[in-house]
Amino acid sequence: MPLALLALAVGAFGIGTTEFVIMGLLPEIAADYGVSIPTAGLLVTGYALGVVLGAPLLTVLGTKVSRKRMLMLLMGLFVLGNLVSALAPSFGMMLAGRVVASLAHGAFFGIGSVVAADLVAPDRKAGAIATMFTGLTIANIVGVPLGTYIGQAVGWRITFAGVAALGIVGLLGIAKLVPAMPRPEGAHLRRELTAFRNPQVLLAMAMTVLGFGGVFAAITYIAPMMTHVAGYSDGAVTWLLVLFGIGMFLGNLLGGKYADRKLMPMLYATLGGLAVVLALFTLTAHNKVLAAITIMLVGALGFATVPPLQKRVLDQAHGAPTLASAVNIGAFNLGNALAAWLGGMVITAGLGYTSPNWVGAVLAAAALVLAIWSAALERRTPVTATSTSADPVAAAVPVHH
Repeated sequence: MPLALLALAVGAFGIGTTEFVIMGLLPEIAADYGVSIPTAGLLVTGYALGVVLGAPLLTVLGTKVSRKRMLMLLMGLFVLGNLVSALAPSFGMMLAGRVVASLAHGAFFGIGSVVAADLVAPDRKAGAIATMFTGLTIANIVGVPLGTYIGQAVGWRITFAGVAALGIVGLLGIAKLVPAMPRPEGAHLRRELTAFRNPQVLLAMAMTVLGFGGVFAAITYIAPMMTHVAGYSDGAVTWLLVLFGIGMFLGNLLGGKYADRKLMPMLYATLGGLAVVLALFTLTAHNKVLAAITIMLVGALGFATVPPLQKRVLDQAHGAPTLASAVNIGAFNLGNALAAWLGGMVITAGLGYTSPNWVGAVLAAAALVLAIWSAALERRTPVTATSTSADPVAAAVPVHH
């Protein structure tokens, strides 16, 4: 794999840390600002919605500059948002900082996915995308637990200041290692929007919303679930997040490996398994050992869907992949926002801290139904590749059959 993928992975590491560290710090932030846990959960929802809005907006703006320069600008925006979060005097300002940081998220992974795919041979594209996302998964093994520990021991503001420093490292890495890539000829909004005429692109994005949303329904409220139901101490949340990160790392590698071979069967297995595991989590959450195992399984099965879903969108949006790729990253976070909101609703309704697991199970099962439907439609009307795009990256992306 090209060394440039390391720079993308470093940026992904910083973004992954700020996205997921909030879960382990919700009780501390809620207490500091004097708000309830479900209200603090809006920091997850707000971040996710910012990704949804920022992904298409900044990607469209990015067609005016080279992809490398756009990636650098996005990391600068990410640094700014985390500095605002670290210094926020009020909950509203903290939420604003989260949204600013999130605006860079979708476009970074969307443009980064296309760049990663363009750096390797056609039969290694999903592996290259998975390599970039490895930074995000390693963040959950190292960055998130460390950030949670620091936040609990010293203060959550120090955590977000550290995340801003990570963003600076990512920015420098991209400047040094990512090759200069000229702005794609003929890249404009109308061409990019043509991808959304393909029902398979929309189905893949719907699978993304529901499938990964299932993960966030449970993980958003993992801290209160583990301390109030499983009986863990506050400090134990740190190593539980390590287990979740290990699961994500392994799932990402598995998804990247098999998405280049058998994409749809991979989605059937992971989405079906995720629905079952999340349903069982309502029971296993009452036992410390079983809860820990389940957390790792949720991470593994959930993130094993990421490379195949992202590649599915790139394959189907073969004429204009950049905007579709970024919007699909937004779809992941739309699922996160939906799931975090629904999870907060069932908790507020008095159904207990394990009730979000049922929400997640239903969402994952719905994604499985869409995957089966998508494959059935494709068998009836197979998509044929066209090479009319002026974008060399788009022309290089194969179509999955």
